[in-house]
Amino acid sequence: MNFDISIISTAILIMFVIDPFGNVPVILSILKDVDVKKRRFIIIREMIFGLGILLVFLFFGESFLNLFHLETDAVRIAGAVIFFVIGIKLIFPGEQGSSTLYGSSSEPFVVPIAMPLIAGPSALATLLVMSKSHADAIPNLFISLILAWFISALIMYLSPFLYKILREKGLTALERLMGMLLLMMSVQMFIDGIRGLSHTF
Repeated sequence: MNFDISIISTAILIMFVIDPFGNVPVILSILKDVDVKKRRFIIIREMIFGLGILLVFLFFGESFLNLFHLETDAVRIAGAVIFFVIGIKLIFPGEQGSSTLYGSSSEPFVVPIAMPLIAGPSALATLLVMSKSHADAIPNLFISLILAWFISALIMYLSPFLYKILREKGLTALERLMGMLLLMMSVQMFIDGIRGLSHTF
C-alpha cells in the first residue's frame, strides 16, 4: 500500500509543478494559427520531447548534485523552498499570470512547448531534488514521472475542449487549488528536511 501511495503522491507533485492547467491557455495561444489536426500532432510530438528532457534529469540528476557534495536533507529543504515559491505563484500569479506567454509561431519545435512549458526550470529542479533525495527509489520516481507526464499530456492534448468547458475562470480555480496543495506539500517537505538535519548536530 505504501508503495502505491508513494508513486501516486509523487506523480501528483510532479504534475502540479508541470502545471498543465496553467499551460492550456498558453498552448492555445501558441497554436492558434495552426490547423486543428496538425495542432494535435504538434502537442504529442512536443510532449514526447519534453518527456525525454525530463528523463535525462531524472536519471542523471543525482550525479549532477553529487559533484557539489550536497547532503540529502539540504537538497530536500531547497526543494521545499522551490515548491513553496511555485505554489505562491500559482495562487498569486500577478498581472501576467503564472505562466510566461511566448510569442506565437506557425509550428513550434522544442521551444517553447517541450521546453520550458513541460520541461521547465521548476520541473527539472524538482527531478534533480527527487533523484538526490530518493536515490534508492529511481524506479518508483520513473513510474511517477511517466504517470504525471501522461496526465499532463492528456490535459494539454484536450486543451481546446477543456477551455470550452472550464473557460479561463475554471482553469484559474484549478490552478489555485494545485498551488494550495503544493504549498502544503512544501511545508511538510521542509519540516522533514529540518528534522533530518537536526540529528546531525
